[in-house]
Amino acid sequence: MPYQSPVRDFTFLFDKVVGLDQVSATEMFAEATAETVEAILTEAARLNDDILAPLRRNGDLHPAVLENGVVRTSPGFKDGYKAIAEGGWVGISAPEEFGGMGLPLAISTAFNDMISGACLSLGLNPLLTQGQIEALEHHASDEMKALYLPKLISGEWTGTMNLTEPQAGSDVGALRSKAEPLGDGTYAVSGQKIFISWGDHDLGGNVCHLVLARLPDGAPGTRGISLFMVPKYLPKEDGSLGAANSLRVVSLEHKMGLHGSPTAVMEFDGAKGWLVGAPHKGMAAMFTMMNNARLGVGVQGIGSAEGAYQAALEYALDRKQGKTPVEGPGGIIDHADVRRMLLTMKAEIFASRAIALACAVALDMGRATGEADWNARAAFLTPIAKAFGTDVGCRVSDMGVQVHGGMGFIEETGAAQFFRDVRVTAIYEGTNGIQAMDLVGRKMMDGGEQAYGLLEEIQSLAESARTSHAALAEPVWQAAETLREATEWMVGQEMNDRFAGSVPYLGAFARVLGGYYHLKAAIAEEGEAGPRHKLAQFYVDRLLPEHSALATHAMAGAEGLYALSIEELTGT
Repeated sequence: MPYQSPVRDFTFLFDKVVGLDQVSATEMFAEATAETVEAILTEAARLNDDILAPLRRNGDLHPAVLENGVVRTSPGFKDGYKAIAEGGWVGISAPEEFGGMGLPLAISTAFNDMISGACLSLGLNPLLTQGQIEALEHHASDEMKALYLPKLISGEWTGTMNLTEPQAGSDVGALRSKAEPLGDGTYAVSGQKIFISWGDHDLGGNVCHLVLARLPDGAPGTRGISLFMVPKYLPKEDGSLGAANSLRVVSLEHKMGLHGSPTAVMEFDGAKGWLVGAPHKGMAAMFTMMNNARLGVGVQGIGSAEGAYQAALEYALDRKQGKTPVEGPGGIIDHADVRRMLLTMKAEIFASRAIALACAVALDMGRATGEADWNARAAFLTPIAKAFGTDVGCRVSDMGVQVHGGMGFIEETGAAQFFRDVRVTAIYEGTNGIQAMDLVGRKMMDGGEQAYGLLEEIQSLAESARTSHAALAEPVWQAAETLREATEWMVGQEMNDRFAGSVPYLGAFARVLGGYYHLKAAIAEEGEAGPRHKLAQFYVDRLLPEHSALATHAMAGAEGLYALSIEELTGT
């Protein structure tokens, strides 16, 4: 059973769970009718299932290589990328005035989910370009927009994000890259950046690097950082490619997974760059790209989980082993523990996908209406969507290996690739620990107002469903109440006590949101006790209870984390 994009799930979620109709009711996104969305999802599925999914193993078995200064990509990737670009998929949500489709972010989020399940290593390329498009749209000069956006949106050029340096990981303010004014409005950018996904390739066109660097008068730390556009080739006024810029790929990283995605060490040696946004305000511009990417990375995890689940399901149906207590197809799928794993995978994917799409809808509504409440909701949901989506990707792909048993540890089955490829998503664009700290820190500067608002919404739905769906509604209501108590505790603590419990708190919030969206799905399903109701019951009975232990952990404070001395930790 080859990979199949879950179009029906997206349609159901949009129509019945996350409220895409709110988005299409706005003037900005009036063209995103149900019929249009259905047609786009169907066409996207055809691209991913028929063209991109067959390339997944090529990327793993035949990695990108650096030969004589040229990065050569995996077999078939050039044609696969051409299909992405020619189909207009890079610019799904990009502005129409520069050649984009102008559709809601929720639609491109669904596409990014699909492409991640089909071929994550190639799907990283357009995702980064989409983030760069948004950064330029909000912060670049009109001249830069006119030159770069049409090329990026068409897929003729691709974009990267250059933050990390060898001595400065998540501490971006410790960067050493510098930019010297050249007197003509351009800058000489010098420095080394690491972990640059798709930093170079042979897919054609220009590679446009957004680079963080410090001007001579830049203050220490993040306050003094500026953002620069530093292209591989210097573009001429008509958009054609001119001379090569003073930058190079030093090496490609040897990674645990994502072998088809070239991750480069980049060296900028007085490379010509153009300032993006105001001087010393580079972090604000880069965060526009990073926030876009954080939701995108979350759905990379979810899409990878979908691919791992489909592979595990196929294997469980075909593999015959042992006697089972039920009369079924005869595969290991009839064993209780295998059923437990498959149902867990399916329930987790639905919960995380619903959270991600709800976040995308909030972003779309914020953009279309300008209402502060929508923007605040999107900001609150973003770290949850990123962290939970990638955690689910890691857990589900790991479970996929387990379903395969010993064959999961054999590379030929492809089960291990899903886990190896997705594992980094919990690390980049801000580790999941950083996402959790952001949730209990910046996102709770409102005294928990957004958190309480979401919990009120959850409890209101559960209250209304107590008669019709009591077995689902009551546990969801109680879980939200437990989370309310944890939120009250969190808001009242010093920051380090918040940080100590931030990861379990985010996990508890995701668990409760998952229960909420499963409940909504069960309510929306036609007929009694259909498959979505049954899946919701599984989630509520077996996964939702984890919220209680997570909340207890979240409220333990920081003191116990420092109880053991360094000597005691090391055993000396």
